[in-house]
Amino acid sequence: MTPTERAHFWQQHINDWHTAGVSGSLYCKQQSLIYHQFVYWRRKLSAIKAYPNPEEAKANSGFARVVSVPGAGAIEGLTVSLPGGVSIAGLHAGNIQLLSAVLRQL
Repeated sequence: MTPTERAHFWQQHINDWHTAGVSGSLYCKQQSLIYHQFVYWRRKLSAIKAYPNPEEAKANSGFARVVSVPGAGAIEGLTVSLPGGVSIAGLHAGNIQLLSAVLRQL
């Protein structure tokens, strides 16, 4: 069975389980399925449905993408100090979007 066929097989069983209205354990007993495999595929396929596009998953995470610049040992540019002792240093025209994204999260 190919990976696509396996995913289709389990998706069909998960759909049937939803309409059956019984517990996952009971459904697996009735269908002669291994329960832990059923749980694995239920989680795996629900994660794929939640975020079919990996970029969409990143966009919905609530985190801003941060890229480290190689060789940027010395901190230059603007430093923003926030309450609680948090500081954001090294801001300049090239990365000011980062500050905007971080402040939106606060």
